[in-house]
Amino acid sequence: VQLQASGGGLVQTGGSLRLSCAQSGGTFSGYVMAWFRQAPGKEREFVTAVSWSGDSTYYADSVKGRFTISRDNAKNTLYLEMNSLKPEDTAVYYCAARYLTYSGYVEAYDYWGHGTQVTVSS
Repeated sequence: VQLQASGGGLVQTGGSLRLSCAQSGGTFSGYVMAWFRQAPGKEREFVTAVSWSGDSTYYADSVKGRFTISRDNAKNTLYLEMNSLKPEDTAVYYCAARYLTYSGYVEAYDYWGHGTQVTVSS
């Protein structure tokens, strides 16, 4: 399974961005997909995840109500809609996959994309 994240960029406080993560090299179905982020000098942290069916979503408190995760299994693509962005959202965003069951832990995910930079200016 290969993951390729894209869509990052520079945006002002209060702005929006949409990240995408394209999966190839295996089946998209059956995998829980997640977004993590890592700011300079900080640990990688959980942002949000979606079940393989798309019926269940999970969010970190820091992004709840501002970010929306979704997936299109027909296109093997994961999305992250980010609204009301804040400077503290600045980080490299990674998409990740694990089979079947949800987890919020970095160590639980088996497949990772290379990340895409999101910078929110104040």
